[in-house]
Amino acid sequence: MRALSGTRNKLSRWLFLLLAIALFSASLSRAQAAGKNDYEYFVTGSTADVSSQKPPHSPGLVLMGGGPDVDNAFKWMIQKSGGGNFLIIRATGTDAYNPYIFNMGGMASVATLIIKTRDGANDPVVIEKIRQAEAIFIAGGDQSDYINFWSGTDVQTELQRSADRNVPIGGTSAGLSVLGQFIFAALNGTLTSDEALANPLNKRITLVRDFLSLPGLGFVITDAHLDARDRMGRLVTFLARIVGDGWAGPQAARGIGVDVDTALVVDRGKASLVRNPGTSGSVYFLRSTSIPALPFSPKTPLTYTSVSVQRMSGAGTFDLDNWASYDGGVVSYSLSVTNGVLTTTQPGGAIY
Repeated sequence: MRALSGTRNKLSRWLFLLLAIALFSASLSRAQAAGKNDYEYFVTGSTADVSSQKPPHSPGLVLMGGGPDVDNAFKWMIQKSGGGNFLIIRATGTDAYNPYIFNMGGMASVATLIIKTRDGANDPVVIEKIRQAEAIFIAGGDQSDYINFWSGTDVQTELQRSADRNVPIGGTSAGLSVLGQFIFAALNGTLTSDEALANPLNKRITLVRDFLSLPGLGFVITDAHLDARDRMGRLVTFLARIVGDGWAGPQAARGIGVDVDTALVVDRGKASLVRNPGTSGSVYFLRSTSIPALPFSPKTPLTYTSVSVQRMSGAGTFDLDNWASYDGGVVSYSLSVTNGVLTTTQPGGAIY
């Protein structure tokens, strides 16, 4: 009887151990599956945290207008970073940026974080990867994902901390849209210039603010693909809403519109234009100079006079702090809206 009892005890212990292993394995599998559903991480180059040998002593920004990526803007970020780990963050997509940037040289690694959920945006692994980055670039996609998934999370906090320690930060298309103090969040989808001008209370004009606080971009809203998608009218409408809603004074609200194939690189508040070879894109610096006709009424076209524009199309620099160019690098003109119709002081009526 004693031998039988001992056998039963051993069998019970083995069954308990097997059950514990099975439960642990199932728990680990669920955790791994949850992690993959919340975020994905891909790295090219070193998997170690390789610190920059020459940390940046001043903030650097890249504002890219979407479409084909601008090689020289990424090379500028690499140089600004001093080397180390270059990180791409996005909510959807692939790791296609990794080999493209890594092959430019100068970085120990290029990694992509695809942060798909708010749980992913609060995951310690995700935050540590952002903390280790010497350069951060927000890819294109849908800015509503960035606001829905990242706003109010540890990702937002860590991105701001990175900016505060002068890590160069850039973005293209949707990634550009979330860099200014004011953001067109596209929470109800996108819209055209004609739709915005015809109704500044259009339900698709969803504006948010203060996702990040970046040098030179206070009181600024940004927009990409400006020329290719004819977005000047909606950018003017965004400024009207910012002023009309009391978010900024009538002469404080500002906008930056960037054409495709074009980027603005910003060092110590001084901005310069870089483009892909053979292209002719521009950057437009808008400033409100008046109050739009108020109150806004549903389905009533916008009236807003006027908005000053400075177009940078080549060499020269633009001072974001003083909102002016001092070396002849811009062409200045004004835009006005009357009953939803956008007009310009430029010869020939060109708004770009």
